[in-house]
Amino acid sequence: MATTVVEDVDTERTRGDARSAVGGSRALGLLLVITGALGLLAAWIITIDKNHILEAKVEGKTYTPGCSLNPIVSCGNIMESDQAEAFGFPNPMMGLVAYGIVICVGMSLLAGARFPRWYWLTFNAGTLFGVAFCTWLQYQSLYVIGSLCLWCCLAWVATIVMFCYVTGHNLKHGFLPAPEGLKRGLMEFHWVVPVLWVAVIGMLILTRWWDFWTGGTA
Repeated sequence: MATTVVEDVDTERTRGDARSAVGGSRALGLLLVITGALGLLAAWIITIDKNHILEAKVEGKTYTPGCSLNPIVSCGNIMESDQAEAFGFPNPMMGLVAYGIVICVGMSLLAGARFPRWYWLTFNAGTLFGVAFCTWLQYQSLYVIGSLCLWCCLAWVATIVMFCYVTGHNLKHGFLPAPEGLKRGLMEFHWVVPVLWVAVIGMLILTRWWDFWTGGTA
C-alpha cells in the first residue's frame, strides 16, 4: 500500500514536471544552431591563428593572420593583447565550449526537446554572461587596443542575436517578469533590438576610425 502511494506521488511529480517543461519553435532551434555554429567557427579560427602566432614566436619568426588587413583591421593585434586572455587562458577556448553548448541546445529543440524553467533561465544567464563579456571586449578593442578582429566581430553578432532571442523566449513563456505591453511589443518586433544593437556597434566602429575609413589618418 505504501509503495503504491509513493509511486502515485512520483508519477504526479513527473507529470507536473513534464507539463511545466517548455520547448522551442523550429525557428528558435535553427537560430541557435546557426549562431552557435558561427560563433564556433570564429572561436576555432582564432584558436588556430593564436597557435600559429605562438609557434612563430618560438621559432623567432612573425606570423600574420589572414584577417589582418590593415592597421585597424588587425586580428594579430587583438590576439596578442592581454585582453585576449582575460581569465588566464585564450578567450576562444571558452567559445569552443560555450558555442558548442548552444548548438546542442538548438539541435535538441529541433528534435522536440522540452526543458524546465530553471534550464531556460540558466541558459539565459549563460547568454547574458556571453553578451556582457563581448561588450567588454568591444570596448577594449575600440578604445584600448585600437584594432578590430573580423572573427571577433562575427562572434559578437552571433552572441547578441542568440541572447536577444533566448531572452524573448523566456519573456514569452513568463520565465522572466515583464509588463504585458512590453512582452507584446517584443514579440511583435522581435528583430528590432538585435538590429539596433548591432547597428550601434557598427556606428561606434565607423566613428572611432572615421578619418581612416574616409581616407585620412588612423
